[in-house]
Amino acid sequence: MAAPRRTSRPRFTLGLVVLTALTLITLDYRANGGGVTGSVRTAARTALNPVGDAVGFVLTPVGNTIGGVLDFGRVRKENARLRDELARVRSDVIEAQDAKRQLKTALDEIGLETAGDIPAVAGRVTGSSASVLQFTIEIDKGSGDGIARNMPVVSGGALIGKIARVTSSRSTVRLLSDPSLSVGVRLSRSGDLGVATGDGGDLLMSLVEPTTEVKVGDSTVTSGLQQSEYPPGIPVGLVRSAKRDSTGLAQTVRLRTVVNLRRLSFVRVLQWSPR
Repeated sequence: MAAPRRTSRPRFTLGLVVLTALTLITLDYRANGGGVTGSVRTAARTALNPVGDAVGFVLTPVGNTIGGVLDFGRVRKENARLRDELARVRSDVIEAQDAKRQLKTALDEIGLETAGDIPAVAGRVTGSSASVLQFTIEIDKGSGDGIARNMPVVSGGALIGKIARVTSSRSTVRLLSDPSLSVGVRLSRSGDLGVATGDGGDLLMSLVEPTTEVKVGDSTVTSGLQQSEYPPGIPVGLVRSAKRDSTGLAQTVRLRTVVNLRRLSFVRVLQWSPR
């Protein structure tokens, strides 16, 4: 049985379409849309419109699919970047938690408490000193609530001062900005120790080695050394500037308090005393 012969009609149709397209291009160059030539061109276009529509119908989904594939690739890259960033953040959190655990273990071994372990009395600020030379606030809790002189006072987890005077129902808090108040501190990044003293607004940290690298924004916490008036690890201030003193033997570091001392509403008095 003889094999069926392949028809040449599809090839003929394709050739006709190509020939018609070339004819239209020629007409576009030879006429501006008027006369018999323009009419022929218009009729040819009208006849080929169904073919163009069919091709467009077929190719449009293909174009959309290609665009979708490209967008999907960009989305995958962005998701991968975000997953990597999230992993780094989680790693940082884990490292911080582990460091906190190790610190607590070390402090427990040497018998020191962290601020979070110390009982506290919450108080509301009822007034502040009338004079700019008196850096104090008044709170509505006193000795009847378990408060005593020299107990540390915090707000938002950061140190703001200590109890200066106490009555049965009221207490006066001396703020860190008071030039008569000093606190032993430690630079969190380098571990260097120093003493921060009030300067009427900021704090001045002294006794810092001249070779110690101090950067703006570095944090400081209470050092909590033996017989210190404050437990260790309480945030105190952030570095505003650092420069060597006139002798060149040490640095003077200016700190801004973590909490705005002029906008205090509630505080916590830590029931803690030096050991």
